[in-house]
Amino acid sequence: MNLFIEYLPLIMFTTVFILLLLGYPVAFTIGGVSLFFGLIGFGPEFFSLLPLRIWGTMTNFTLLAVPLFIYMGVMLEKSGLAEELLETMALMFAKVRGGLAISVIVVGALMGASTGIVGATVVTMGLLSVPTMLKRNYDRSLATGTVAASGTLGQIIPPSIILVLLGDIMSVPIGELFVGAVIPGLTLVILYITYIFIISHLKPELAPLIPQEELDQISRKELYLRICQVMLPPMLLMVSVLGSIFAGIASPTEAASVGSVGATLLTVFYKKFNKKTFYEVMDTTAQLTCMVFIILIGATTLGLVFRGLEGDALIKSLIDALPFGKWGILFIVMMIIFIAGFFLDFIEITFIHVPVLAPIMIAMGVDPLWLAVLIAINLQTSFLTPPFGFSLFYLKGVCPPEVKTTEIYRGIVPFVIIQLIGLLVVCFIPESVTWLPKVLLRN
Repeated sequence: MNLFIEYLPLIMFTTVFILLLLGYPVAFTIGGVSLFFGLIGFGPEFFSLLPLRIWGTMTNFTLLAVPLFIYMGVMLEKSGLAEELLETMALMFAKVRGGLAISVIVVGALMGASTGIVGATVVTMGLLSVPTMLKRNYDRSLATGTVAASGTLGQIIPPSIILVLLGDIMSVPIGELFVGAVIPGLTLVILYITYIFIISHLKPELAPLIPQEELDQISRKELYLRICQVMLPPMLLMVSVLGSIFAGIASPTEAASVGSVGATLLTVFYKKFNKKTFYEVMDTTAQLTCMVFIILIGATTLGLVFRGLEGDALIKSLIDALPFGKWGILFIVMMIIFIAGFFLDFIEITFIHVPVLAPIMIAMGVDPLWLAVLIAINLQTSFLTPPFGFSLFYLKGVCPPEVKTTEIYRGIVPFVIIQLIGLLVVCFIPESVTWLPKVLLRN
Protein backbone atom coordinates (compact mmCIF):
# COMPACT_ATOMS: atom_id res chain seq x y z
CA MET A 1 0.00 0.00 0.00
CA ASN A 2 2.86 2.38 0.85
CA LEU A 3 4.40 1.64 -2.55
CA PHE A 4 1.07 2.43 -4.21
CA ILE A 5 0.87 5.82 -2.44
CA GLU A 6 4.50 6.55 -3.30
CA TYR A 7 3.92 6.01 -7.01
CA LEU A 8 0.44 7.56 -7.06
CA PRO A 9 1.68 10.71 -8.89
CA LEU A 10 3.06 8.59 -11.75
CA ILE A 11 -0.16 6.56 -11.91
CA MET A 12 -2.15 9.82 -12.09
CA PHE A 13 0.14 11.18 -14.80
CA THR A 14 -0.16 7.98 -16.85
CA THR A 15 -3.96 7.95 -16.45
CA VAL A 16 -4.21 11.53 -17.77
CA PHE A 17 -2.01 10.65 -20.76
CA ILE A 18 -4.03 7.54 -21.66
CA LEU A 19 -7.40 9.30 -21.37
CA LEU A 20 -6.19 12.16 -23.58
CA LEU A 21 -5.06 9.65 -26.22
CA LEU A 22 -8.53 8.08 -26.08
CA GLY A 23 -9.98 11.45 -27.04
CA TYR A 24 -11.55 12.70 -23.81
CA PRO A 25 -11.82 16.53 -23.42
CA VAL A 26 -8.51 17.96 -22.23
CA ALA A 27 -9.62 20.36 -19.49
CA PHE A 28 -12.14 18.03 -17.86
CA THR A 29 -9.80 15.04 -18.11
CA ILE A 30 -6.96 16.88 -16.38
CA GLY A 31 -9.23 18.38 -13.71
CA GLY A 32 -11.34 15.25 -13.16
CA VAL A 33 -8.42 12.85 -12.82
CA SER A 34 -6.65 15.29 -10.49
CA LEU A 35 -9.72 15.52 -8.22
CA PHE A 36 -10.05 11.72 -8.16
CA PHE A 37 -6.43 11.09 -7.18
CA GLY A 38 -6.47 14.01 -4.75
CA LEU A 39 -9.41 12.43 -2.94
CA ILE A 40 -7.55 9.11 -2.79
CA GLY A 41 -4.40 10.71 -1.46
CA PHE A 42 -5.75 13.33 0.97
CA GLY A 43 -9.53 13.42 1.18
CA PRO A 44 -11.84 16.37 0.34
CA GLU A 45 -10.29 18.83 2.84
CA PHE A 46 -7.14 19.07 0.70
CA PHE A 47 -9.04 21.00 -1.98
CA SER A 48 -9.71 23.94 0.31
CA LEU A 49 -6.49 25.30 -1.23
CA LEU A 50 -7.78 25.01 -4.79
CA PRO A 51 -9.99 28.15 -4.99
CA LEU A 52 -7.05 30.34 -3.94
CA ARG A 53 -4.82 28.72 -6.56
CA ILE A 54 -7.41 29.25 -9.31
CA TRP A 55 -8.03 32.84 -8.18
CA GLY A 56 -4.30 33.53 -8.30
CA THR A 57 -4.12 32.16 -11.84
CA MET A 58 -7.16 34.01 -13.16
CA THR A 59 -6.01 37.36 -11.72
CA ASN A 60 -2.51 37.06 -13.21
CA PHE A 61 -2.03 40.31 -15.15
CA THR A 62 0.50 38.72 -17.51
CA LEU A 63 -2.07 36.24 -18.84
CA LEU A 64 -4.24 39.13 -20.01
CA ALA A 65 -1.93 39.16 -23.05
CA VAL A 66 -3.42 35.82 -24.19
CA PRO A 67 -6.89 37.05 -25.27
CA LEU A 68 -5.36 40.25 -26.65
CA PHE A 69 -2.88 38.41 -28.87
CA ILE A 70 -5.62 35.98 -29.93
CA TYR A 71 -7.86 38.92 -30.90
CA MET A 72 -4.94 40.48 -32.79
CA GLY A 73 -4.27 37.29 -34.73
CA VAL A 74 -7.89 36.57 -35.63
CA MET A 75 -8.48 40.18 -36.70
CA LEU A 76 -5.41 40.08 -38.96
CA GLU A 77 -6.70 36.87 -40.51
CA LYS A 78 -9.77 38.87 -41.63
CA SER A 79 -7.77 41.86 -42.86
CA GLY A 80 -6.58 40.35 -46.16
CA LEU A 81 -2.98 41.12 -45.16
CA ALA A 82 -1.72 37.61 -46.00
CA GLU A 83 -3.22 37.71 -49.49
CA GLU A 84 -1.59 41.06 -50.32
CA LEU A 85 1.75 39.94 -48.87
CA LEU A 86 1.78 36.62 -50.69
CA GLU A 87 1.00 38.09 -54.11
CA THR A 88 3.68 40.75 -53.72
CA MET A 89 6.37 38.46 -52.29
CA ALA A 90 5.75 35.97 -55.11
CA LEU A 91 6.55 38.73 -57.64
CA MET A 92 9.56 39.83 -55.59
CA PHE A 93 11.12 36.34 -55.65
CA ALA A 94 9.79 35.45 -59.10
CA LYS A 95 13.21 35.16 -60.77
CA VAL A 96 14.54 32.81 -58.09
CA ARG A 97 13.92 29.09 -58.55
CA GLY A 98 11.62 28.03 -55.73
CA GLY A 99 10.72 31.70 -55.33
CA LEU A 100 7.03 31.06 -54.71
CA ALA A 101 7.85 28.63 -51.87
CA ILE A 102 10.38 31.11 -50.46
CA SER A 103 7.73 33.83 -50.54
CA VAL A 104 5.41 31.52 -48.56
CA ILE A 105 8.11 31.15 -45.88
CA VAL A 106 8.69 34.92 -45.72
CA VAL A 107 4.97 35.68 -45.50
CA GLY A 108 4.53 32.92 -42.90
CA ALA A 109 7.27 34.54 -40.82
CA LEU A 110 5.68 37.97 -41.16
CA MET A 111 2.25 36.59 -40.28
CA GLY A 112 3.78 34.76 -37.33
CA ALA A 113 5.35 37.99 -36.11
CA SER A 114 2.03 39.75 -36.61
CA THR A 115 -0.41 37.18 -35.18
CA GLY A 116 1.30 34.51 -33.10
CA ILE A 117 -1.52 32.04 -33.91
CA VAL A 118 -0.51 28.94 -35.88
CA GLY A 119 -4.00 27.80 -36.91
CA ALA A 120 -4.94 31.16 -38.42
CA THR A 121 -1.69 31.35 -40.39
CA VAL A 122 -1.84 27.77 -41.73
CA VAL A 123 -5.48 28.05 -42.82
CA THR A 124 -4.97 31.44 -44.47
CA MET A 125 -1.76 30.41 -46.22
CA GLY A 126 -3.26 27.08 -47.23
CA LEU A 127 -6.28 28.71 -48.86
CA LEU A 128 -4.16 31.26 -50.71
CA SER A 129 -0.90 29.58 -51.62
CA VAL A 130 -1.49 25.83 -52.10
CA PRO A 131 -3.80 26.24 -55.15
CA THR A 132 -1.40 28.82 -56.60
CA MET A 133 1.63 26.56 -56.14
CA LEU A 134 -0.17 23.57 -57.64
CA LYS A 135 -1.22 25.74 -60.59
CA ARG A 136 2.50 26.53 -61.09
CA ASN A 137 3.19 22.77 -61.19
CA TYR A 138 4.94 22.69 -57.81
CA ASP A 139 5.39 19.25 -56.27
CA ARG A 140 2.44 18.63 -53.93
CA SER A 141 4.58 17.44 -51.03
CA LEU A 142 6.91 20.44 -51.30
CA ALA A 143 3.97 22.85 -51.55
CA THR A 144 2.04 21.45 -48.59
CA GLY A 145 5.15 20.94 -46.44
CA THR A 146 6.23 24.54 -47.03
CA VAL A 147 2.81 25.93 -46.07
CA ALA A 148 2.50 23.76 -42.94
CA ALA A 149 6.02 24.61 -41.76
CA SER A 150 5.72 28.34 -42.48
CA GLY A 151 2.53 28.44 -40.42
CA THR A 152 4.31 27.04 -37.35
CA LEU A 153 6.79 29.94 -37.31
CA GLY A 154 4.22 31.87 -35.28
CA GLN A 155 5.03 29.42 -32.47
CA ILE A 156 8.56 30.76 -31.95
CA ILE A 157 8.63 34.19 -33.60
CA PRO A 158 7.29 36.71 -31.06
CA PRO A 159 4.66 37.68 -30.16
CA SER A 160 3.62 34.09 -29.51
CA ILE A 161 0.93 32.64 -27.25
CA ILE A 162 3.19 29.74 -26.27
CA LEU A 163 5.94 32.14 -25.18
CA VAL A 164 3.45 33.99 -22.97
CA LEU A 165 2.32 30.72 -21.34
CA LEU A 166 5.88 29.39 -20.92
CA GLY A 167 7.02 32.68 -19.43
CA ASP A 168 4.24 32.55 -16.85
CA ILE A 169 4.77 28.87 -15.96
CA MET A 170 8.59 29.11 -15.76
CA SER A 171 8.67 32.59 -14.15
CA VAL A 172 10.68 34.05 -17.03
CA PRO A 173 9.99 37.73 -17.91
CA ILE A 174 7.96 37.60 -21.11
CA GLY A 175 9.77 40.63 -22.53
CA GLU A 176 13.10 38.77 -22.22
CA LEU A 177 11.52 35.66 -23.71
CA PHE A 178 10.25 37.58 -26.74
CA VAL A 179 13.68 39.13 -27.33
CA GLY A 180 15.47 35.82 -26.77
CA ALA A 181 13.28 34.04 -29.35
CA VAL A 182 14.10 36.50 -32.17
CA ILE A 183 17.43 34.99 -33.31
CA PRO A 184 16.24 31.32 -33.08
CA GLY A 185 13.11 32.28 -35.04
CA LEU A 186 15.14 33.97 -37.77
CA THR A 187 17.53 30.99 -37.80
CA LEU A 188 14.61 28.67 -38.63
CA VAL A 189 13.44 31.00 -41.40
CA ILE A 190 16.94 30.99 -42.93
CA LEU A 191 17.18 27.19 -42.66
CA TYR A 192 13.78 26.77 -44.36
CA ILE A 193 14.72 29.12 -47.22
CA THR A 194 18.13 27.43 -47.63
CA TYR A 195 16.47 24.00 -47.91
CA ILE A 196 13.98 25.22 -50.53
CA PHE A 197 16.73 26.96 -52.50
CA ILE A 198 18.91 23.82 -52.53
CA ILE A 199 16.14 21.27 -53.28
CA SER A 200 14.67 23.43 -56.08
CA HIS A 201 18.09 23.64 -57.76
CA LEU A 202 18.86 19.94 -57.29
CA LYS A 203 15.40 18.97 -58.58
CA PRO A 204 14.12 21.85 -60.76
CA GLU A 205 10.96 19.93 -61.65
CA LEU A 206 9.76 20.30 -58.03
CA ALA A 207 9.60 24.11 -58.21
CA PRO A 208 9.28 25.59 -61.73
CA LEU A 209 9.96 29.27 -62.41
CA ILE A 210 7.11 31.73 -63.07
CA PRO A 211 6.83 32.33 -66.86
CA GLN A 212 8.54 35.52 -68.02
CA GLU A 213 5.43 36.79 -69.83
CA GLU A 214 3.66 37.06 -66.47
CA LEU A 215 6.53 39.06 -65.01
CA ASP A 216 6.45 41.47 -67.95
CA GLN A 217 2.91 42.53 -67.03
CA ILE A 218 4.17 44.66 -64.10
CA SER A 219 6.96 47.24 -64.30
CA ARG A 220 9.82 47.42 -61.79
CA LYS A 221 8.57 50.79 -60.51
CA GLU A 222 5.08 49.36 -59.90
CA LEU A 223 6.60 46.36 -58.13
CA TYR A 224 8.70 48.53 -55.78
CA LEU A 225 5.69 50.72 -55.03
CA ARG A 226 3.56 47.67 -54.29
CA ILE A 227 6.25 46.21 -52.02
CA CYS A 228 6.34 49.43 -50.00
CA GLN A 229 2.55 49.60 -49.73
CA VAL A 230 2.22 45.97 -48.64
CA MET A 231 5.27 45.71 -46.37
CA LEU A 232 4.79 48.97 -44.49
CA PRO A 233 1.56 48.13 -42.55
CA PRO A 234 2.75 44.80 -41.02
CA MET A 235 6.18 46.28 -40.31
CA LEU A 236 4.56 49.17 -38.43
CA LEU A 237 2.46 46.69 -36.48
CA MET A 238 5.52 44.62 -35.54
CA VAL A 239 7.44 47.74 -34.51
CA SER A 240 4.52 48.95 -32.41
CA VAL A 241 4.20 45.60 -30.60
CA LEU A 242 7.74 44.22 -30.35
CA GLY A 243 9.51 47.59 -30.50
CA SER A 244 7.59 48.88 -27.49
CA ILE A 245 8.59 45.75 -25.53
CA PHE A 246 12.24 45.79 -26.64
CA ALA A 247 12.56 49.50 -25.86
CA GLY A 248 11.07 49.01 -22.41
CA ILE A 249 8.18 51.37 -23.16
CA ALA A 250 5.43 48.80 -22.60
CA SER A 251 4.96 45.47 -20.89
CA PRO A 252 3.95 42.50 -23.10
CA THR A 253 0.35 42.88 -21.92
CA GLU A 254 0.30 46.58 -22.79
CA ALA A 255 1.97 45.87 -26.14
CA ALA A 256 -0.69 43.23 -26.85
CA SER A 257 -3.38 45.87 -26.44
CA VAL A 258 -1.47 48.14 -28.85
CA GLY A 259 -1.30 45.24 -31.31
CA SER A 260 -5.03 44.61 -31.01
CA VAL A 261 -5.77 48.22 -31.88
CA GLY A 262 -3.21 48.09 -34.72
CA ALA A 263 -4.74 44.92 -36.16
CA THR A 264 -8.19 46.55 -36.09
CA LEU A 265 -6.84 49.63 -37.90
CA LEU A 266 -5.17 47.41 -40.51
CA THR A 267 -8.47 45.64 -41.15
CA VAL A 268 -10.11 49.05 -41.59
CA PHE A 269 -7.22 50.09 -43.91
CA TYR A 270 -7.80 47.05 -46.14
CA LYS A 271 -11.57 47.81 -46.11
CA LYS A 272 -12.46 44.44 -44.56
CA PHE A 273 -13.86 45.77 -41.30
CA ASN A 274 -17.63 45.53 -40.75
CA LYS A 275 -20.11 44.43 -38.12
CA LYS A 276 -20.09 40.78 -39.26
CA THR A 277 -16.27 40.61 -39.21
CA PHE A 278 -16.09 42.20 -35.77
CA TYR A 279 -18.66 39.74 -34.39
CA GLU A 280 -16.78 36.74 -35.85
CA VAL A 281 -13.48 37.97 -34.41
CA MET A 282 -14.97 38.50 -30.94
CA ASP A 283 -16.71 35.11 -31.02
CA THR A 284 -13.53 33.25 -32.06
CA THR A 285 -11.45 35.14 -29.51
CA ALA A 286 -13.88 34.28 -26.71
CA GLN A 287 -13.91 30.58 -27.68
CA LEU A 288 -10.11 30.26 -27.92
CA THR A 289 -9.55 32.23 -24.72
CA CYS A 290 -12.05 30.09 -22.80
CA MET A 291 -10.36 26.95 -24.11
CA VAL A 292 -6.92 28.11 -22.92
CA PHE A 293 -8.11 29.20 -19.49
CA ILE A 294 -10.30 26.18 -18.74
CA ILE A 295 -7.29 23.97 -19.56
CA LEU A 296 -5.20 26.22 -17.32
CA ILE A 297 -7.64 25.67 -14.43
CA GLY A 298 -7.45 21.90 -14.97
CA ALA A 299 -3.64 22.10 -15.09
CA THR A 300 -3.65 24.15 -11.85
CA THR A 301 -5.61 21.35 -10.17
CA LEU A 302 -3.18 18.77 -11.55
CA GLY A 303 -0.20 20.77 -10.29
CA LEU A 304 -1.69 21.13 -6.81
CA VAL A 305 -2.36 17.39 -6.47
CA PHE A 306 0.94 16.36 -8.10
CA ARG A 307 2.98 18.47 -5.69
CA GLY A 308 0.78 17.48 -2.75
CA LEU A 309 1.55 13.84 -3.52
CA GLU A 310 5.25 14.82 -3.73
CA GLY A 311 5.32 13.91 -7.40
CA ASP A 312 7.97 16.54 -8.15
CA ALA A 313 10.28 14.98 -5.54
CA LEU A 314 9.62 11.52 -7.02
CA ILE A 315 10.45 12.67 -10.57
CA LYS A 316 13.56 14.47 -9.34
CA SER A 317 14.77 11.35 -7.50
CA LEU A 318 14.19 9.21 -10.62
CA ILE A 319 16.09 11.66 -12.82
CA ASP A 320 18.91 12.08 -10.27
CA ALA A 321 19.32 8.29 -10.31
CA LEU A 322 20.04 8.34 -14.04
CA PRO A 323 23.75 7.85 -14.91
CA PHE A 324 23.87 11.04 -16.99
CA GLY A 325 25.07 14.58 -16.46
CA LYS A 326 23.16 17.77 -17.08
CA TRP A 327 23.36 17.43 -20.88
CA GLY A 328 22.16 13.84 -20.84
CA ILE A 329 19.17 14.73 -18.68
CA LEU A 330 18.42 17.75 -20.91
CA PHE A 331 18.40 15.37 -23.89
CA ILE A 332 15.94 13.06 -22.09
CA VAL A 333 13.65 15.98 -21.18
CA MET A 334 13.67 17.24 -24.78
CA MET A 335 12.96 13.73 -26.06
CA ILE A 336 9.99 13.36 -23.67
CA ILE A 337 8.52 16.65 -24.93
CA PHE A 338 9.24 15.76 -28.58
CA ILE A 339 7.59 12.33 -28.32
CA ALA A 340 4.63 13.77 -26.40
CA GLY A 341 4.17 16.16 -29.34
CA PHE A 342 3.21 13.20 -31.55
CA PHE A 343 0.12 12.64 -29.40
CA LEU A 344 -0.71 15.84 -27.49
CA ASP A 345 -1.43 19.47 -28.33
CA PHE A 346 1.21 22.06 -27.35
CA ILE A 347 -1.12 23.56 -24.70
CA GLU A 348 -1.52 20.17 -23.03
CA ILE A 349 2.26 19.61 -23.01
CA THR A 350 2.84 23.12 -21.69
CA PHE A 351 0.45 22.71 -18.77
CA ILE A 352 1.18 19.04 -17.98
CA HIS A 353 4.85 18.29 -18.75
CA VAL A 354 6.61 21.64 -18.46
CA PRO A 355 5.65 22.38 -14.80
CA VAL A 356 7.08 18.95 -13.86
CA LEU A 357 10.23 18.85 -16.00
CA ALA A 358 11.36 22.49 -16.14
CA PRO A 359 11.94 23.02 -12.37
CA ILE A 360 14.23 19.97 -12.31
CA MET A 361 16.40 21.38 -15.10
CA ILE A 362 16.45 24.86 -13.55
CA ALA A 363 17.53 23.34 -10.20
CA MET A 364 20.47 21.79 -12.06
CA GLY A 365 21.66 25.25 -13.10
CA VAL A 366 20.09 25.53 -16.57
CA ASP A 367 19.28 29.11 -17.65
CA PRO A 368 15.44 29.29 -17.58
CA LEU A 369 15.35 31.76 -20.50
CA TRP A 370 17.40 29.45 -22.71
CA LEU A 371 15.40 26.41 -21.57
CA ALA A 372 12.07 28.14 -22.31
CA VAL A 373 13.13 28.92 -25.90
CA LEU A 374 14.39 25.34 -26.36
CA ILE A 375 11.01 24.02 -25.19
CA ALA A 376 9.18 26.46 -27.50
CA ILE A 377 11.15 25.23 -30.54
CA ASN A 378 10.58 21.63 -29.48
CA LEU A 379 6.84 22.27 -29.10
CA GLN A 380 6.83 23.77 -32.59
CA THR A 381 7.45 20.29 -33.98
CA SER A 382 4.24 19.07 -32.28
CA PHE A 383 2.26 20.93 -34.95
CA LEU A 384 3.89 18.91 -37.73
CA THR A 385 4.32 15.41 -36.31
CA PRO A 386 1.61 12.85 -37.12
CA PRO A 387 -0.75 11.41 -36.04
CA PHE A 388 -2.00 14.52 -34.17
CA GLY A 389 -0.10 17.38 -35.83
CA PHE A 390 -2.63 20.20 -35.80
CA SER A 391 -1.05 22.04 -38.73
CA LEU A 392 -1.60 18.91 -40.81
CA PHE A 393 -5.28 18.84 -39.84
CA TYR A 394 -5.71 22.56 -40.57
CA LEU A 395 -3.98 22.21 -43.94
CA LYS A 396 -5.83 19.07 -45.04
CA GLY A 397 -9.10 20.84 -44.30
CA VAL A 398 -8.40 23.65 -46.79
CA CYS A 399 -6.32 21.84 -49.44
CA PRO A 400 -7.78 20.99 -52.86
CA PRO A 401 -9.35 17.50 -52.82
CA GLU A 402 -6.66 16.04 -55.09
CA VAL A 403 -3.99 16.55 -52.39
CA LYS A 404 -3.61 13.30 -50.43
CA THR A 405 -2.88 13.09 -46.70
CA THR A 406 0.18 10.94 -47.43
CA GLU A 407 1.59 13.74 -49.61
CA ILE A 408 1.17 16.23 -46.77
CA TYR A 409 2.89 13.84 -44.33
CA ARG A 410 5.73 13.25 -46.77
CA GLY A 411 6.16 16.98 -47.32
CA ILE A 412 6.60 17.87 -43.65
CA VAL A 413 9.40 15.34 -42.97
CA PRO A 414 12.27 17.61 -44.17
CA PHE A 415 10.88 20.54 -42.18
CA VAL A 416 10.63 18.51 -38.96
CA ILE A 417 14.29 17.56 -39.48
CA ILE A 418 15.14 21.24 -40.05
CA GLN A 419 13.33 22.18 -36.82
CA LEU A 420 15.39 19.59 -34.95
CA ILE A 421 18.55 21.03 -36.52
CA GLY A 422 17.44 24.47 -35.34
CA LEU A 423 16.88 23.00 -31.87
CA LEU A 424 20.44 21.62 -31.88
CA VAL A 425 21.85 24.99 -33.00
CA VAL A 426 20.14 26.76 -30.09
CA CYS A 427 21.12 23.93 -27.74
CA PHE A 428 24.85 24.16 -28.53
CA ILE A 429 24.91 27.96 -28.91
CA PRO A 430 23.01 29.30 -25.86
CA GLU A 431 24.17 32.82 -26.77
CA SER A 432 21.72 32.72 -29.69
CA VAL A 433 19.03 33.14 -27.01
CA THR A 434 20.77 35.00 -24.21
CA TRP A 435 22.86 37.56 -26.13
CA LEU A 436 20.12 39.85 -27.47
CA PRO A 437 18.25 40.19 -24.13
CA LYS A 438 21.54 41.14 -22.45
CA VAL A 439 22.19 43.80 -25.06
CA LEU A 440 18.66 45.26 -25.23
CA LEU A 441 17.13 44.67 -21.80
CA ARG A 442 19.68 43.90 -19.12
CA ASN A 443 22.11 46.78 -19.67
